[in-house]
Amino acid sequence: LLTGGIDIAVHSSKDMPTVLPEGLELSCFLEREDVRDAFIGRAAARLEDLPERAVVGSSSLRRQALIRRLRPDVEVVMFRGNVQTRLRKLEEGQVGATLLANAGLRRLGMAEVITELLPIDRFPPAPGQGAICIESRIGDARIRDMLAPIGDAETEAALACERAFLGALDGSCRTPIAGHARIEGDRIAFHGMILTPDGKEVHEVEDHGKLPEAKTIGKRAGETVRARAGTAFFDSWN
Repeated sequence: LLTGGIDIAVHSSKDMPTVLPEGLELSCFLEREDVRDAFIGRAAARLEDLPERAVVGSSSLRRQALIRRLRPDVEVVMFRGNVQTRLRKLEEGQVGATLLANAGLRRLGMAEVITELLPIDRFPPAPGQGAICIESRIGDARIRDMLAPIGDAETEAALACERAFLGALDGSCRTPIAGHARIEGDRIAFHGMILTPDGKEVHEVEDHGKLPEAKTIGKRAGETVRARAGTAFFDSWN
C-alpha cells in the first residue's frame, strides 16, 4: 500500500491494530455480519451442557477467559489452525468443543456445523468482529470515491466506537477485551468488558449517545473501565 504496489487491502476488522502505519487508514467498512460467537460441540451441543473437565479449544484469549468465567470446571487449551483444521481436530476428538466466529462460518457456507450461538450479553464479541474493512492510503481520493458505494455508515460508526474503546485500553488480540456497539436510529449504545485471562475478575461498562459521538463514547467507556479496574488489574495482561 505505501509503495503503491496495491491500492487496497481487505481485512477482518477485529484483527486490525488500533494504530496503523503512518499514511494508511481504514477507509471503508462493509455491512456487518452477525457478531456472535459460535459454539461447536462434540461432547455436548451447548457450552453449559459440557461435562465437567471437558476440554475446549480456542486460540482467542477473550474466548478462553469468557469460557473460564462461565464454566470454570472445564479445561481450556490453545487451539490453532484455519477453520477446516480446527474442525478436523474437533472431529478427531482432540477437544470436546471449540468456538469460532459465526460471521466467518456463514461466509464460508459452513453454518451447519454450529451447535449453539452464544448470547451477546453473556459472551460479548471482540471489537470489530463480523465486519470486513478496507485499508487504503490517506488522501487517495480516487480510491475513496471508488469504495464509497459499498461502505456501510452504521458499521463504520459502530467500529469507530469499538476501536476507540480498544485504543483507550491499549488492547490487542493478545488481551481479553470484548466490546459491541449497537446502532439504534440516530443513537449508539455500547457494552464493553475486560477480563483477567483466568476469567475470575471481570469489569463491564455501558455507555450511549448520539451517532456522531461514536468515537468519543468508545474512548470514554475505555477510560471508565480502566479507572474502575485499577492499575493492578492490567498486570495479568503483560
